[in-house]
Amino acid sequence: MIYGSVCSGIEAATVAWHELGWDPAFYSEIDRFPRAVLTHHYPDVPLRGDFTEIGQGDHEPIELLVGGTPCVSFSVAGKRLGLDDPRGNLALEFLALAGRLRPQWLVWENVPGLLSSDGGRDFCIFLGTLGELGYGYAYRILDAQYLGVPQRRRRIFVVGYLGDWRPPAAVLFERESMSGNPAPRREEREGVARTLGSSSGERGWNNDLDRSGAFIPLNDLDGVSHALSVPNTASGRQDPSVEDFIEVHGVVHAGESEEQSPTLRSGGHVSVQKAMAVRRLTPVECERLQGFPDDYTLVPYRNKPAEDCPDGPRYKALGNSMAVPVMRWIGERIQIFESLTEKN
Repeated sequence: MIYGSVCSGIEAATVAWHELGWDPAFYSEIDRFPRAVLTHHYPDVPLRGDFTEIGQGDHEPIELLVGGTPCVSFSVAGKRLGLDDPRGNLALEFLALAGRLRPQWLVWENVPGLLSSDGGRDFCIFLGTLGELGYGYAYRILDAQYLGVPQRRRRIFVVGYLGDWRPPAAVLFERESMSGNPAPRREEREGVARTLGSSSGERGWNNDLDRSGAFIPLNDLDGVSHALSVPNTASGRQDPSVEDFIEVHGVVHAGESEEQSPTLRSGGHVSVQKAMAVRRLTPVECERLQGFPDDYTLVPYRNKPAEDCPDGPRYKALGNSMAVPVMRWIGERIQIFESLTEKN
């Protein structure tokens, strides 16, 4: 699968899809630090700036276009200007790019607040435009906690397929999820999900499907998130122990582990408490919260070596990123559909 990525950030899609054998034709990103991360890890992939300037024939033909356009205008935490905000209007620019490049597949991500933006009209405009371009589509809110990362991170994903709605539905919805059975409630004091275990790509947990079709972790439910079990980094930062607990907008005390971590956000206060000491989550812990390999964002920046990379841009880039396991799940579902289609 050849894909193009816009609003690429630090490329959760590529980290997720590399093991599928998929190849990026181009990236598009305007923020300085994410561009440094992309240049460091993927020097051979063309890196564009403003994706609205990409035209047909600028790159090799792509089979899939992926992007998570800015969400601030749709978020319930913002002013909710929706498509009237230039950043929100980039959602329609994403579709305009799809109209120029005509890939078979589309994968687009945003916050669930989009569903209620301008009384739901903004999302209707997005879907209506997608249909006018000839794409069938399906959409679903996916929560990263059910794919193994130790945080609640609900995002809406729209999958489109040129000429047919059934392939997107097959990708986003399992047979079990169409039965109308609600997801089981979490029992009191269930532990948090463990995150990806290492930079080797191993997942570090066993998954099964709940009755709604979402992945849930089946083992180690009484354990504390392995995002907080971090070895010393190259910069010599603190080595937190597994007794630490995490909170994103405040501090949670040891012994209050029945709740999973709230969503990692780019500008949020991120801290942990052990005994009487309070500290911020390390960048490595935040990388694990999103499913990235350790030190993925520790890169040369502003003419300084990687070991001098500041933490601030790393926190922001990780908070703005998609969750790698969610993108991997979507990619695997597309891969399965494509393989079944080829056999037939």
